[in-house]
Amino acid sequence: MPRFHCPGPLTIGAVQALPPAAAHHVQVLRLASGAMLTLFDGTGGEYGATIADLGRKSATVRIDTFSPREAELPYAITLAQALPEAAKMDWIVEKAVELGAAGVQPLSAQRCVVRLSGERADKRCQHWQAIAVSAAEQCGRNRIMPVAPIAEFGRFFATAPTRLHARTIILAPGAAQDLSDWARAAGPQAVCLVIGPEGGFTPAEIALAINHGALALGLGPRVLRTETAGLAALATLAALWGEPGKPAELSGFSMG
Repeated sequence: MPRFHCPGPLTIGAVQALPPAAAHHVQVLRLASGAMLTLFDGTGGEYGATIADLGRKSATVRIDTFSPREAELPYAITLAQALPEAAKMDWIVEKAVELGAAGVQPLSAQRCVVRLSGERADKRCQHWQAIAVSAAEQCGRNRIMPVAPIAEFGRFFATAPTRLHARTIILAPGAAQDLSDWARAAGPQAVCLVIGPEGGFTPAEIALAINHGALALGLGPRVLRTETAGLAALATLAALWGEPGKPAELSGFSMG
């Protein structure tokens, strides 16, 4: 059944117009009056709706039912991603939503090739947020993963531990301890995963992060690309700590 994000509030029994983007998708899918949809407003749960009327560029729906179904991880994992080249960030945001990330924080680090500021940075963040909405529609999440404004690496670490209320982990190839070993011992909790750019973080950046309380962990003997590392870490934690209705299997799984 097609799913669309429809900024609320949504109310059972109400008849209302779909947002332009959702109405366009209804037209593209060639849905007719009477077709059933699933809508969510991002505040939790989802609504069953029926197309009541179609115009050339508009669609009106009737809200019929509500389900409290959720697909969120029971612990918040934020992905703090140093800006990668080209369109890699689009892919990272999309897959982070699918894997259950609570948020994405783009970072400007010393070895980042991409440099964004001002209006250009704002437009890119709006673009990434739109990708997060589309990914939520596709994967069945009923809450929209926020994409924060781009933060400079040092400023982020000056405020992140307090702001996120999370254990901050910087992924560093060659670290003495692997993420999987730490996760087994520590158990489920809020985590911020910090991922470097193509050239990795500088030794000074890693030292700054550790001085601000971050834990340096690895992902095994292979060096992963920036667009792979954070997503692999997300998948590792979800596998070790479990997802809603699927208890963790804490034995027999290792990234190393």
